[in-house]
Amino acid sequence: MRKVITLTTDFGLRDYYVSAMKAVMLGIAPEARLIDVSHDIPSQDIMAGSWVLKNSAMLFPSKTVHTVVIDPGVGTERHPIALQVEDQYFVGPDNGIFSLLTSDSDYTAVRLTKQQYLRESPSNTFHGRDIFAPAAAHLSRGVPLEELGEPLDELVSYRWMQPIADKDGVQGTIIHIDKFGNLITNIPQALIKEVVEGKKVKIYIGNVILNDISNTFGAVAEGEPVAYVGSAGMLEIGINMGDAEEMLGVQKGAQISLVLQK
Repeated sequence: MRKVITLTTDFGLRDYYVSAMKAVMLGIAPEARLIDVSHDIPSQDIMAGSWVLKNSAMLFPSKTVHTVVIDPGVGTERHPIALQVEDQYFVGPDNGIFSLLTSDSDYTAVRLTKQQYLRESPSNTFHGRDIFAPAAAHLSRGVPLEELGEPLDELVSYRWMQPIADKDGVQGTIIHIDKFGNLITNIPQALIKEVVEGKKVKIYIGNVILNDISNTFGAVAEGEPVAYVGSAGMLEIGINMGDAEEMLGVQKGAQISLVLQK
């Protein structure tokens, strides 16, 4: 079975950056199967990358190596690292990008310090090519994680705000906006079932008020807003055949309120 290496970056596809990383990987591990998760992460948006990673990485075959480069601190004192979470491997910067993977899971991590597993004279601005790509390729070929560098006990970690539930309902936040403009909140389905299910509720988001949570976009007329639980198991706000970010004027970090009706 060919070993899988995935790539997740904010590089886009206009420049040579992604192809340069793949060239380095294939030079070391020509048998590897390279899978693009996304190269359309918003520039320098660490938590958007963390969200995409959380919802895709653990679905891959055992021992897949995930190369993740959303790295606004490239060339600074932040560490290049590799880690293992369950049966998956990850390579990237220690800047919080792995926060959502490691917040509830045990992990083993190392700093990438062994020069024989990196390119010579790494660039200060392209660690994706010179550090992360070769380290990922060597991991895919069976080099043990601990061979790549020094143990690292604690990673940089960020946390999204947690929703607040009380007798009046639930207060949450928009944590991610996908390509379609759907507004993804930090309110999980389990909390909705606990607090809201079977009760009348009004949902306040931007200047819009919704009266219920539907199953899918088609529950409302074209161009109308709708609340639903998305594929990641979180409450989302969308527009049937439209873009909720644009049409509602709502950005990441905005508040959403589920208010129980008496």
